[in-house]
Amino acid sequence: MKYRTLGRSGLKVSAITMGTFTFGGRGDFGMTASQSVEDAQRLIGTCLDGGVNLFDTANMYSLGLSEEILGEALGDKRDDVLISCKARMRIGDGPNDEGASRYHLIRECERSLTRLGRDHIDIYYMHEWDGLTPLDETLSALDTLVTQGKVRYIGCSNYSGWHVMKALGVSDLRNYPRFVTQQIHYTLEAREAEYELLPIAVDQGLGVLVWSPLAAGLLSGAHRRHKPVPADSRQAKGWTEPPIRDEERLWNIVDVLVEIGQSRGVSAAQIALAWLLDRPAVTSAVVGGLTEAHFKDNIAAVDIELTDEESARLAAVSAIPALYPYWHQHNFAADRLSEADWALHRNYV
Repeated sequence: MKYRTLGRSGLKVSAITMGTFTFGGRGDFGMTASQSVEDAQRLIGTCLDGGVNLFDTANMYSLGLSEEILGEALGDKRDDVLISCKARMRIGDGPNDEGASRYHLIRECERSLTRLGRDHIDIYYMHEWDGLTPLDETLSALDTLVTQGKVRYIGCSNYSGWHVMKALGVSDLRNYPRFVTQQIHYTLEAREAEYELLPIAVDQGLGVLVWSPLAAGLLSGAHRRHKPVPADSRQAKGWTEPPIRDEERLWNIVDVLVEIGQSRGVSAAQIALAWLLDRPAVTSAVVGGLTEAHFKDNIAAVDIELTDEESARLAAVSAIPALYPYWHQHNFAADRLSEADWALHRNYV
């Protein structure tokens, strides 16, 4: 396993993070899997053996059951690893059962700690933007949780570029803790994060963790053009995330992943993860799995280094358009671009 420093913090996290989205299977999460404590213990053991030191969950995953299973499955190891958790999404029918208010965040953090059987959360993410709660209130609540020792580091997830920068600006102005990381969706198929979120991460020193780095398995090689969707897949059960806007482009990307993987004797999933882990500011890929083999295969991706020719093939088949103002900057400001700018503009060279 390789370990990377998370943003401008001193925290070292494994390049592969274990996601627990599939623990529990309560409600709609049953479309992904319904893993029990026994299943979780087996899979967690595989990840620990592979050097994984970060386990990711959220209060909304199976409405808290994922957290309960993670805490119980870790047992006496729960204080020897890092755990990241999230809050913001709706978890009940009440008017304050969602959002980033002081009331909701402090209550949900304390509930998550109880379910996890821990006295602190290592990385606490705002799971989604809340445009109705003032950022001063949200960040003040997070400051309280950090001061109380219930949270070590804070981050954001699914924010737009201006959301991230506004939050960092409020933190600097009010002397609140800053986000040290953002958890985002970013894959060969979905490269929109390159427009703003990756340059911000480089410029502001944010570590990047990537959720669903294989696009819910679509980049694993198990799904192919003109091939029936596997009956046990979440897509076959009605799961619609992430959205695929251009299926032809998706299958073209998968074709290249499979070809490169076959030439190396490894899986398409390993090639997709190796590409991702080489991107600017990316610290760790949050992977899930149904079997030990899935996790072993994903963990092995950290040792793959793509050649320039392989990287160029993947870049060409997955290229995104240079939107305005980026095409204008590329044409007229290329000699005045910063390292953060090049997180995007390197793709157009």
